Amino acid sequence: MAAEDLTALRLTLELAAVSTLILLVLGTPLAWWLAHSRFRLKAAVEALVALPLVLPPTVLGFYLLVALGTQGPVGRLIDALGGRALAFTFAGLVVGSVLYSLPFVVQPLENAFASIGHRPLEVAATLGASPWDRFWSVAVPLARRGFVTAAVLGFAHTLGEFGVVLMIGGSIPGETRVLSIAIYEHVEALEYGRAHLLAGGLLVLSFALLLVVYSVNRKYVVGKS
Repeated sequence: MAAEDLTALRLTLELAAVSTLILLVLGTPLAWWLAHSRFRLKAAVEALVALPLVLPPTVLGFYLLVALGTQGPVGRLIDALGGRALAFTFAGLVVGSVLYSLPFVVQPLENAFASIGHRPLEVAATLGASPWDRFWSVAVPLARRGFVTAAVLGFAHTLGEFGVVLMIGGSIPGETRVLSIAIYEHVEALEYGRAHLLAGGLLVLSFALLLVVYSVNRKYVVGKS
């Protein structure tokens, strides 16, 4: 494998790992709230979270480019604070990946939290457990299958994302040129051998990650029966 493709692989794995970690940190409290809230506009929040499932990636990428660019509201704010605009940077890719993969993390977690029901939490409360203790000692262990599914889907979805990263990051070697962009460029240059190598690697890795999800879910179902 060529050095620039190895760099693209490293960058892709880095992006997926960082994005997944951020998604779990942000998505867990959001999923918990969605699973238990009776807020009137909860459906609107759920629709907003799920929007990337139906929104073309280039649309999201375009608006992120507008917002994070040097002339955008976020870009101007960062510039006023002495920072660098996020468009065409690794940090910008992280922002785009987190937003685009949000439903792949929040929805499995929300379903896992909702499936727990109120009874285990009520029992823990009668034993004197605080809300914080009930969450970490009862809810999180019972929702572990949801956490595995969310982490794997968030990671896998970030690996193959193309439209958002192309719009917000372009193709800067060592900074924003991820595997999906590298494959596209190899195909454009009729370098099918190199494209096959990268695409085949992503195919095998994606299959392995999905196999983990289905294996965990199957083990959970068998364990309950």
